[in-house]
Amino acid sequence: MSGTTRRYLRPAAALAAAAALTLTGCTADSSSSDGQTGFISGTGGLDTAPAGSRQAAPAISGTTLHGDKAALADYRGKVVVLNVWGSWCNPCRAEAKGLQEVWVKHQDQGVQFLGINTRDPDVNNATRFEDSFGITYPSLFDPDGTEILKFPKGSLNPQSIPTTIVVDRQGRLAARSMRPISAEDLEKLIQPVLAEPK
Repeated sequence: MSGTTRRYLRPAAALAAAAALTLTGCTADSSSSDGQTGFISGTGGLDTAPAGSRQAAPAISGTTLHGDKAALADYRGKVVVLNVWGSWCNPCRAEAKGLQEVWVKHQDQGVQFLGINTRDPDVNNATRFEDSFGITYPSLFDPDGTEILKFPKGSLNPQSIPTTIVVDRQGRLAARSMRPISAEDLEKLIQPVLAEPK
């Protein structure tokens, strides 16, 4: 295989994987552990992993919608809420105000929000979305899903759009919602992780 062919395969694979994400969240009443029995438990589309069984979050990083550099590792020691979204996604619109509400409530309590904007070929669509819903936390611009592909299989990884993931203070994947999340349900995912010993 030539070097030229190889260069084109990786972006194509990333785009295909991002396109494979469904447009609405998973609403199943229970979750599997992708072969790791007992690793993930869940009800109503909200999944959690006990502290002793959590996998490390991947090295998510990149450029934000406003041109700044950001990385998940920058927030080690905080509880981080990752939200995978797209401006074209109606369920993302449904959850946007609730996400901002919870961010404002907890940003001074050791919680950081970081969005991952995906499948938006034009960054202006994404920034208009943020302006429309008053979103003030940063989002990485990830149009081809490269950052999403970094999540390990069998973990609390994003499998739909939107997906919201809570990362604990040690940088481990602690909880996930694969559906449009309400402010109330997001609190259910954040509070137990926030209450864990520092």
